[in-house]
Amino acid sequence: MPDFIPLKTAIARSVTDGCSVALEGFTHLIPHAAAHEIIRQGRRELTLMRMTPDMIYDQLIGMGCVAKLIFSYAGNPGVGLLRRMRDAVENGWPVPLEIEEHSHAAMAHAYEAGASNMPFALMRGYIGAGLREVNPNIKTVTCPFTGEELAAFPALRPDVGIIHAAKADRQGNVLIEGILGVQKETVLAAKTAIVTVEQVVEDLQAHPNACVLPGWTISAICEVPGGAHPSYVHGVYPRDNSAYVEWDEIAADRDRFQAWMQANVLDVDDSVFADRVRGLV
Repeated sequence: MPDFIPLKTAIARSVTDGCSVALEGFTHLIPHAAAHEIIRQGRRELTLMRMTPDMIYDQLIGMGCVAKLIFSYAGNPGVGLLRRMRDAVENGWPVPLEIEEHSHAAMAHAYEAGASNMPFALMRGYIGAGLREVNPNIKTVTCPFTGEELAAFPALRPDVGIIHAAKADRQGNVLIEGILGVQKETVLAAKTAIVTVEQVVEDLQAHPNACVLPGWTISAICEVPGGAHPSYVHGVYPRDNSAYVEWDEIAADRDRFQAWMQANVLDVDDSVFADRVRGLV
């Protein structure tokens, strides 16, 4: 059974300098509150993994928390590029950023391989693809049964996997509804799994075929209402599209970025997330 603890305690206990962290969610259920707590605690030299790095990874990179990024697409959804990520790659500000780029399919395969306790993943899609020219972790192997050449790449097994969900019950089981990315695979692949939730309930009232993560797969559950804002939680609050548009201008200037982070991340705690979604419901 996982521990029901404050987010600040969960991050302090599990996320250490130099570790690998995956904060997953696909447009929906993105764990913004957890990312902000990592920034507040001043973690450094992290290796971040994510299929679609967006605003929270731009913030983590811009605050100097990240040494390496393993990813398949990076951008501000519906708006444009990640300006803090680009500054780190092109100019080394605030610290240099190493990148390892994959396709979406490869990232999903790599998480699944990690969840299956396998050392690497296989696919045909990389044979002849240009990513092999820029990613030395894409290798080739020969199938022992058919002689076919296949692409192989390392499994993703983060030290810490973090996701957000609508609710958990008091036995530690977590219900994920709506658009799913690789949240299940991230939890199963990670050495330690932290789940932030909108609420803790007596009964999940899960419908048949719902995605339910059993309590034994999770290390800590943190109740953080609004913890996915400005992304959304199906049936709870919508996506705050204006926040993503505003972020493009905020992140474009180093001084404005730092001032925004000071006022909206460093000087507050996770309780502000509940206030931010009240006007959206």
